[in-house]
Amino acid sequence: MKLYYHPLSGHSHRAHLGLSLLGVPHELIEVNLAAAEHKSPEFLKLNPFGQIPVLIDGDTVIPDSNSILVYVARKFGKTDWLPQGALDEAGVQRWLSVAAGEVAYGPCAARLITVFGRELNAPEVIARAHRILGLINTTLSGHDYIVGTAPTIADIALYSYISSAPEGNVDLSGYPQVLAWLRRIEALPGFVPFQKTPAGLAANP
Repeated sequence: MKLYYHPLSGHSHRAHLGLSLLGVPHELIEVNLAAAEHKSPEFLKLNPFGQIPVLIDGDTVIPDSNSILVYVARKFGKTDWLPQGALDEAGVQRWLSVAAGEVAYGPCAARLITVFGRELNAPEVIARAHRILGLINTTLSGHDYIVGTAPTIADIALYSYISSAPEGNVDLSGYPQVLAWLRRIEALPGFVPFQKTPAGLAANP
C-alpha cells in the first residue's frame, strides 16, 4: 500500500497512524503542498478534490482519512478497531463524524491559522475547539477510550488534531481526561507521533 501524505497534515497523520496501529505495511509518499502537487493533473486523477491523504492499494484508490481508516479496518478484519455490533459501530461512526465536523472546524481550523497561515476567525475557531474538547473530556470520564474500554478507529480519527491543538493556541490544560487519553493513545504498540511545529502555544511552552 502507498499513502500520499504530508508530515504537517493532521488528516495525513490520522491515516498514517491508523495504518501503523493496525499493523498494515505501507509506503509513505510525500506530496509537496507548497508546490501545489495536490492540485496537479496527475494527483487530481487520484482525488478530484485535490486533497491528501490518498491510499493506493493495488488498483484501488481510497481518498479521505476517515475512509482510509474504515477501509483498512474492514479489509484486514480488524473488528477490535471497527466493531461490527450495531451499537458499537454506530458509536464509532458518530465520532468519525465529529472528527470530520466539530474537530475540523475547531482544533484543526485553529492550527490552520498558525501553521499554514489561513485567514480564519481565530477567536471563533478557538471557541469551537474548547466546546468540543469539553464534550470529549466529559465523554472520557469513566472509560479509557472514546467508544468504551478499548481503542477504535474513532480514537485514531480524533487524536491528531487534538494532540496538536496547542499549536493553534488551544490550551489543553483544562481537560485532564483528554490529556490522559492522549497518553493512552501514545502508549499503544505501533504509535507514530505527529510532527510538531513551533507554533501557537507550542512556541512558548
